[in-house]
Amino acid sequence: MVLEWSKNLNGLRTLLLILMFSILLPGCRDAADNKTDSNSAEKNNSSAGSELEKTPDDNPKKENDTKEPNMQVQTEPYGKTSDGRGITKYFLSNTHGMTVEIINWGATVTAVNVPDRDGNIENVVLGYEDIEGYLNNVPYFGVTCGRYANRIAEGKFSLNGKEYTLAINNEPNHLHGGLKGFDKAVWDSAEITQDDAVGVELKYESPDKEEGYPGTVKLTVRYLLNDKNELTIQYSATTDQETPVNFTNHSYWNLADEGDILSHELMLACDQFIPVDETSIPTGELKSVASSPMDFLKSQVIGSRIDQVTGGYDHCYVIKNGTNGKLNLAAKVIEPKSGRVMEVLTTEPGVQFYTGNFLDGSEEVGGYKKNEGFCLECQHFPDSPNQPDFPNTILKPTEVYQQTTVHRFSVVK
Repeated sequence: MVLEWSKNLNGLRTLLLILMFSILLPGCRDAADNKTDSNSAEKNNSSAGSELEKTPDDNPKKENDTKEPNMQVQTEPYGKTSDGRGITKYFLSNTHGMTVEIINWGATVTAVNVPDRDGNIENVVLGYEDIEGYLNNVPYFGVTCGRYANRIAEGKFSLNGKEYTLAINNEPNHLHGGLKGFDKAVWDSAEITQDDAVGVELKYESPDKEEGYPGTVKLTVRYLLNDKNELTIQYSATTDQETPVNFTNHSYWNLADEGDILSHELMLACDQFIPVDETSIPTGELKSVASSPMDFLKSQVIGSRIDQVTGGYDHCYVIKNGTNGKLNLAAKVIEPKSGRVMEVLTTEPGVQFYTGNFLDGSEEVGGYKKNEGFCLECQHFPDSPNQPDFPNTILKPTEVYQQTTVHRFSVVK
């Protein structure tokens, strides 16, 4: 009886324990589940907060996310000629803020924008505000001169026993190719993109007897801008008859962007210059610059002796080693206020230094006044077809004319 009671009591205890576990276990599970949900929510909230606080700058940039600025060529229409031919303007730019603007009317440089010592970028060439000015362009702002740059005496020369008569447009002489020189034509043009430069290639075909010259001349001019702030001009020409040729760019420079150029400092790597007569035709002499206001072998302020030169500077200088066919330093110009520096290198034997003596402030010359621009025209000597002692300028059908001129820009601190 006692044994039976004991067994019943043990069974009752077991039953009670089972009932207790069945009651308590779901609560424990709910608590555990709640704890898990709380931890998960906390983690999610923390993650969401972190995402909300992030900005684009907080995210690591991929290596190729930001590309360095590239050299570029861009174009836009730039008006029309009187006979309706369209003119194109080309914009060349490098990664240092330098830009060059060129139109295919006359293969003309219309702007060269370069930084000063403080990074301020300004245009350092003279020019017009619109195409109407360039269609007239009495001072030859920025043009490519040809078939013969500079003067030929009385518009006459003899070649192979025959005398040729050219247009007279600078009484009594022929100047920069005549009444319709290469500066007064629409050139074929195309963009150039190279690994180390961008540019524009311009082509012009001058027919036989144009302005009185013999032979058909095909000229290609390439303007190239690189990341060294160098503007390179390359010329290449052929002919089907013997003919005199002399090409140059006729940009007027002012590294201060305003005012006159008399405070610019100029060095010319030239120990001789070419004296001229009262009509600016060479006398045939190559004269030493020593002990004269023509001496710029050491840097001189342009205006320091200009009053000693009748009419101002407008003379062709003889570049040292200029006939070796290599790229030689011809000139270096410093504008002290802005710190801008321009070096000119060329394969040509001469450089015409001109101080804008005929700029008179009129609308015809863009409103520029006397001495507000200077030219450094790399070329052969004036009137060479009539000067047997000057370097040869006669191009033959079996030859290819080639010339390179570089304008290199920098700053002094």
